Amino acid sequence: MTNAEKTKKLRKDVAPFAKSERKKSILQMMDTLIPLLIIWGIGYYFASTNPWIGVLCGVLASGFVVRTFIIFHDCTHGSFFKSKKANDFVGNITGILTSFPYAKWRREHLIHHATSGNLDKRGIGDIDMLTTDEYLALSKTKRFFYRLYRNPFVMFGLGPLYLVLVLNRFNRKDAKKKERMNTYFTNIMVALLITALILAFGWKAVLLVHGVTMFIAGSLGIWLFYIQHTYEDSYFEYDPEWDYVKAAVEGSSFYKLPKVLQWITGNIGYHHVHHLAPRVPNYYLEAAHNSVPPLQKATTITIKTSIESIRYKLYDPEKKRFVTFKEVEKLYSGKVKSVEV
Repeated sequence: MTNAEKTKKLRKDVAPFAKSERKKSILQMMDTLIPLLIIWGIGYYFASTNPWIGVLCGVLASGFVVRTFIIFHDCTHGSFFKSKKANDFVGNITGILTSFPYAKWRREHLIHHATSGNLDKRGIGDIDMLTTDEYLALSKTKRFFYRLYRNPFVMFGLGPLYLVLVLNRFNRKDAKKKERMNTYFTNIMVALLITALILAFGWKAVLLVHGVTMFIAGSLGIWLFYIQHTYEDSYFEYDPEWDYVKAAVEGSSFYKLPKVLQWITGNIGYHHVHHLAPRVPNYYLEAAHNSVPPLQKATTITIKTSIESIRYKLYDPEKKRFVTFKEVEKLYSGKVKSVEV
């Protein structure tokens, strides 16, 4: 069987799972949004008298915000409902709850899907990543800032603040009017929501509950996106050799999580399935993985191995794997000066 035939068969085998079921989607909204609102309500009710309860509720709510984001994410792919209007409506509501502008993120994320693993088309919807040659060509100052950006304390600590407060609030220069208006709409609704909460419960309560929720959820979201494409033997190729199916199955990990975390993250750990067939709703990703043997050969990442992947900072096109800064310094001694961050 040729590669083209294998590709065709793989997509055919996954196709039956690329269907939404309204009952399942509505049930998922209920078991996600209702607990989220209840936890937030409890947190705000007690925040003024017992701040620790407010913080605890913020921590618990962060998991449900991640799950809410998965619903938002499915809506951007048109996979949560059959109706485009339903996807757009629920996508905008969940976008407000998670502070993500629906139209802006949808366009950027679809570009990410169309270019994932393509070294010639990086930059939109991706975590910035340089090749070894690109890194070595940088000045000492630019190397320092790249290392700073890839530092876990910056990426997962300051990253959520930048994502929620800055990146999500502004349009790209090439954004069309409809996309711009949607971002303005989301910004206004988020501002009204926060203002109403401050007026009702005070700014300290909002900081304790909403602030903690969004910070942790943002950090978890960045972590999930990072680990699903950053592991030692991930797939990256320059455009002439780049292949969509290989990028999906070999360049997206199967993040094997405990059942509780799998539920909270809406099965997004089956990322290889999602990249191969974005129209498969999150509640069918596991079934698709279990039913299609070739998908079970995807790189499996556990919590332990995912933590180890934090050290990978650069991609080496010649070795076709991620490498650490120390490896680069050792391999290219004399060309790059060590900069500790």
